[in-house]
Amino acid sequence: MFRLLPAPSCRRFASKILANRSASARDLTRHVTPRASLCTRSSQVARPSLPIRSSLIISSFRRLQSQFQPLRPPTIPKRGSPATPKTYRRSRKWLRRLIRTALIVGAVLTADQYFYDACLSRTFRTFANGLFVAVDYKINFRPDPWIGDSVEDLHRRSATRLFELLRNNGGLYLKIGQAIAMQSAILPPEFQKMFARMFDDATQNSWKEVEQVIKEDFGKTPEEVFGVSFDGDPSKGVMERTARASASVAQVHWARLADGREVAIKIQKREIARQVEWDLWAFKVVTKIYTWYFDLPLYSLVPYISDRLMLETDFQNEARNGEKMRNLIQNEPRLKNRVYIPETYPSMSSKRVMTAEWIEGIRLWDKEGINNTWRGGYGKGSPGAGGVQLDAPPAHVVANISKKQPDHEKLKPERDAWRGPTKKGGLGLPLKPVMQTMVDLFSAQMFLWGLVHCDPHPGNIFIRRLPSGKPELVLIDHGLYISMDPKFRLEYALFWRSLMTFDNKTIAKVTQEWGINAPDIFASATLMRPYEGGDGKTLAEIRAMSKKEQKVRQFEMQQKMRAGVRDILSNQDKFPQELIFIGRNLRIVQGNNQFLGSPVNRVKITGTWASRALAENREASLSQRWKEYGKHLLFRTVLISTDFVFYWAKVRQWLGVGKGMDDDIEESMRKMAEGMGVELQHGVFEGLPHAVGTSVNYN
Repeated sequence: MFRLLPAPSCRRFASKILANRSASARDLTRHVTPRASLCTRSSQVARPSLPIRSSLIISSFRRLQSQFQPLRPPTIPKRGSPATPKTYRRSRKWLRRLIRTALIVGAVLTADQYFYDACLSRTFRTFANGLFVAVDYKINFRPDPWIGDSVEDLHRRSATRLFELLRNNGGLYLKIGQAIAMQSAILPPEFQKMFARMFDDATQNSWKEVEQVIKEDFGKTPEEVFGVSFDGDPSKGVMERTARASASVAQVHWARLADGREVAIKIQKREIARQVEWDLWAFKVVTKIYTWYFDLPLYSLVPYISDRLMLETDFQNEARNGEKMRNLIQNEPRLKNRVYIPETYPSMSSKRVMTAEWIEGIRLWDKEGINNTWRGGYGKGSPGAGGVQLDAPPAHVVANISKKQPDHEKLKPERDAWRGPTKKGGLGLPLKPVMQTMVDLFSAQMFLWGLVHCDPHPGNIFIRRLPSGKPELVLIDHGLYISMDPKFRLEYALFWRSLMTFDNKTIAKVTQEWGINAPDIFASATLMRPYEGGDGKTLAEIRAMSKKEQKVRQFEMQQKMRAGVRDILSNQDKFPQELIFIGRNLRIVQGNNQFLGSPVNRVKITGTWASRALAENREASLSQRWKEYGKHLLFRTVLISTDFVFYWAKVRQWLGVGKGMDDDIEESMRKMAEGMGVELQHGVFEGLPHAVGTSVNYN
């Protein structure tokens, strides 16, 4: 009936059941715990004692059951006095700190947004993203990255972070982004694709904010400053309260003054004045950290770049640059009737407001508009060409100004009758003289005058048709200029001429004076094509690496390029910082030529102007000038060989097997760069039709 258990188990069982020390329990214990336990005996010996044990166990259970009482809640007296509740002082203290911190952060962000134009938020965002990118590159820039499958994934992540940073911060950050976009041909493809979208329009400010800027700078209303009326008064001028173009720093409004002049009023966005100092400070700090973190001598360039960017926000400086260039062109017979600079009006201009002549024309990116058949009539030019006054808007449009919405106001006449009934006509101009004028202009700026426009992208260049049927190039947006020291200007001209004649000794001498220890790489970057002269040491090292496994080779090549950049910037005291923006100008002009199909031999034209500048140096003695003039004639003879290359490229282009000389040069440069671990994709102006308002231009 019952199974016998081992002795230890029997004891535990009995002790739990018989907790009270009654007599019966003691009897049970006496029977269960003898020294010679019944549990250890054989089964034959244990059988006679089973009835006795079972009866004892049953009687014990019955007694215990009779003592059971149901569970009842304790009475109040039994509870006693209430205990003091526990307090968690540390948790409450941290909760209070958290609430206070949240309130302070919220108040700071609100004040920063509404009173400081989000300067603190933008700066914090810059530091955070800069830190993420730096740490990411430090950890994962290796043949087998820890995060991601390849270095391309690292580039893609970093490009996305930087692009979102620049777009979200806006203002001067967009200017920096546009500069990166124009130089993106030497960046990884992931950066090129991402930053190609930096040419999108910026949001324009409301008319109320525009009025505030004008009142703060002039102490008068727009009606008083420009003599316009928003009530339809025919005796006064008219002004559109809706911007015609909006960029990162400013926006442009069209106006027609009472005397019939049409003007472009460029008004700086109100928040820029506060943001620019913070933005440049953040730029300096991040660059300083990157200089130390990546061991690249970048910070030495920051003060010069910051000064140039700061000057872009000073519209009085822009007006002075425009007037200087206007005078230089008027005094240069080779450019006088081919290039036009809009006139500025100082009486209606200030540091944040610039009033200049309104320009009607076709932007350079509109190839069909330049090249299509002229429908405007024989002996006539396009609107405004040659300084002809533009026709006034219809009287009924002016009379209804008061009924129009300020945010959707269009008063300027279209003036597109010259396109014909179908609106598919153009200026009827060949692309070659257009591009010839452009290369002549910027070469003269570099080698003759030493005053260089550093933002000549297609949005800043208009083309008009003169009554003679020849093109007229109009250059606007004169905010970003550099002035070249006369000594450096002549050295740069000599450097260019030496590049064209493979004068390696002179190249080495000039670059040594500039503190550049990598003349081969620098020469290739200047020509925008592989330089075949020099000692070829750099190219030889690159070819020696070309047989390695792809990931390893790409990583080592990029390390080599990093060392090359360090060599170029090795002597920071000697390095001419103007080269940064001159290289930007050359790159954009090359992109313009490619965009139009490479109609001219850009390298030959640029080299010719460099040699001409040395021959026309007025500071040289008469004997030196005659000597340089003889070299110039010899140089012109040598350059004939480049014509064979150019026309061979044109033949290939006509046969459909090539795109032109600059594209062939780019292909050579791409092959050289691929050996360096850099992929060139020179689609500089990709998506440009969406970029009508990326810089403050005139429609």
